[in-house]
Amino acid sequence: MPLPTATFFETVTAAVAEFTERGFESQEQLDGWLRRLRAAAERDLIPERELEARVRDALRSIYERMVERGGLLKRHLGTDQFTIARVKPRLHAELSRRTMASAQLIKLNRVEAIETTLRRFAGWATSVPPGGTDVIERNPVKSEIRRSLVSLPFRERRVAIDQGHKFLANLSEILATDGGAVAGVWHQHYTRNPRPEHTAREGKVYAVRGSWAMERGLMRAGPAGYADEITKPGEEILCRCSYTWLHALRNLPAEMLTQRGRDELARVRRAA
Repeated sequence: MPLPTATFFETVTAAVAEFTERGFESQEQLDGWLRRLRAAAERDLIPERELEARVRDALRSIYERMVERGGLLKRHLGTDQFTIARVKPRLHAELSRRTMASAQLIKLNRVEAIETTLRRFAGWATSVPPGGTDVIERNPVKSEIRRSLVSLPFRERRVAIDQGHKFLANLSEILATDGGAVAGVWHQHYTRNPRPEHTAREGKVYAVRGSWAMERGLMRAGPAGYADEITKPGEEILCRCSYTWLHALRNLPAEMLTQRGRDELARVRRAA
């Protein structure tokens, strides 16, 4: 019988040994091992609060860099720090929303990993006949049972990275929406296995439907169409693509300006 402080590996080793030697004898026997395996799994994992704190700190660091220090301006042509200050309450609300969502996702992933592990063990254990067996190779069995827990730290890191990408994309979109962006230029982030549809969008300019410039008849959608017709940067898992948002007529491609838009742009230039 493993000690109360045994690691998950030690506990699953003892459990597999017992069922291999004695077989499945009763539900009480199985339930006892499931309780011990659950406790050992929870002991082995990084404490949930510690992991949530790491994600919270990472999101806060992004917020301070992009909002407090004005990093968002690099993704927005034709706007300024005053606009960031004006929409700051919404940006901060997104920090709180994303932090809560990330914490909930961590909890769900952990529950799923532990429950999957216990189901694998129960499925295997109940298949061993009373009296045990001499034909089972224990190491492959233990590896299969532990698979979900072993991969959990990797999946948790992916969740943290992905939540950071989504948070950054959402901050930028909030500034685009509330700051009056008229279009966005898609940028494909380098990756070893890029999504073909994202690569095909590289450098294309997508219009913001219903923008102030469109309502005044100063611009039209270009060949790429509208931003709401495609997935957003960061929307898909581990997408690191981004927009450079355009807020002024002068930043638009010529083919997206109407005659009225060209006249307005010429008037502004003369007055400058």
